Parts: sequence; C-alpha cells; structure tokens
Amino acid sequence: MTQSQAPLTLGRVAPNLPVRDVAESARRYEMAFGLQVTFQNGDPVIFAILKRDAAELHLSVTDGPTGGDHIGAHLMVSDADVAFARCQAAGFKIIKPIKTQNYGLRDFVVADLDGNRIDVGQAL
Repeated sequence: MTQSQAPLTLGRVAPNLPVRDVAESARRYEMAFGLQVTFQNGDPVIFAILKRDAAELHLSVTDGPTGGDHIGAHLMVSDADVAFARCQAAGFKIIKPIKTQNYGLRDFVVADLDGNRIDVGQAL
C-alpha cells in the first residue's frame, strides 16, 4: 500500500474569521452562540479560539478586508429560532431571514460586526 492509499483520519476543522477587534468579536459570539474563549494570543489579543459543544471558531486580527459576499462558516444548532433571536440581540446583521427550507433545514444567514457571514441551520 502506498502512502496515497493509506488510511487517513481527519481531526478538527475550524473556520478562521478576520476581525478588527478580537475581544469585541468574541463578546458578540458569546452573546449569540455561547462560544467561550479557550485560548488567546497577544497583548493586545490578536488571535482567539472560541468553543462550545462540538463547535470551534477562530478569530484573527486583520488590517485588511473582512467579511465579503461568501459564507465564512456554517453552524448547525438545536433551535434555529433561539439562535436567530440571540444573533439579533448580539447586533449581527440579518442577511437572510429565518425560513424553513424544502431541503430539510430551518436556517438563516447573519453577518458579524466585521461582515463575516455565518449560515446557521437546524435539521428538521
């Protein structure tokens, strides 16, 4: 068996979103999803890892562009309506309102303070 045919196990994968202020972004993600900072680097902080349950999100300070027209992360939740209300309370911009889809999800899209788009869904 060659190396290209050998079994391969994958580990965690986490989106890394560019933000202008890691502390403020982390605070908003905590409000919206209950994500907690489990690691941070720099003084002032330039990188942080946020976690809750099986979800992990990385935030990195950038002086360059943030956000965009693409989805930066997809997050599955147990209750899309609760998540939607919490995202609104956290000040996230609603890009696509909550809706029950014919593909078996109740979902919505929000943008954080830096314009990073998060697609949030609940399996029905």
